[in-house]
Amino acid sequence: MTKVLVVDDDALIVSSVAAYLTSAGHEPRTATDAVEGERMWRTWQPDAVVLDVLLPGSSGLEMLTRRRRDGDATPVLLLSGLSGVDDRIVGLEHGADDYVTKPFDARELVLRVEALLRRGPFDVKHAPVRVEAGGLVLDESARTAAYRDRVAELTPREFALLSFLAQRPGHPFGRRELLRRVWGWTFGDDSTVMVHIRRLRKKLENDPADPELIVNLRGAGYMLVADGLAADGGAAAPGTEAVPGSREVV
Repeated sequence: MTKVLVVDDDALIVSSVAAYLTSAGHEPRTATDAVEGERMWRTWQPDAVVLDVLLPGSSGLEMLTRRRRDGDATPVLLLSGLSGVDDRIVGLEHGADDYVTKPFDARELVLRVEALLRRGPFDVKHAPVRVEAGGLVLDESARTAAYRDRVAELTPREFALLSFLAQRPGHPFGRRELLRRVWGWTFGDDSTVMVHIRRLRKKLENDPADPELIVNLRGAGYMLVADGLAADGGAAAPGTEAVPGSREVV
């Protein structure tokens, strides 16, 4: 039975979500403030966390930042009354895996939690031990990536996304397709793909604002550019067809 921690100061939301999680076969525990929520997160070690952004004592984003800084990779679904794109991106950049705005359907929330608990079809555990493409070297055992003079430690999801693209250099993938093939989600906020691409660029590119490794082709999607493969339709590496299109940074 999977353990799900629900942290929200709204008693009605907590009881409703907990009831639906229980009926779906999960074991929920609840907290109504940041201090108790973080204590339970550390001691109970849940398999997933449903976390409100605004909490008494400390914000959910601050709590999430502390846990990620400590190396905690527990899947987190944020709850918020703020529905703007920038608000979602901020939440995802703090380390959330998904974002749901209030009001919401508790049944849909449970489905999203279960999507977080499931491993995607491109499971990092089944990625090749070593991948080399376009001057990039990925080491699965150390979960590191080296590009030119930069070596970066990656989160499991960052590694899975980069490994997926590195095994298919020169082929662009849209956000929804990456969400399905790397995250294993058929629904959810595809802004998380953009945020993970930004993180990878920040860790690996010499100039994240002018990426050379992971580019975005307008109307086509993100792709990894291998040596000799031009993103603007220039010369391609042997056996790989270049994809025409204009680049943009997103």
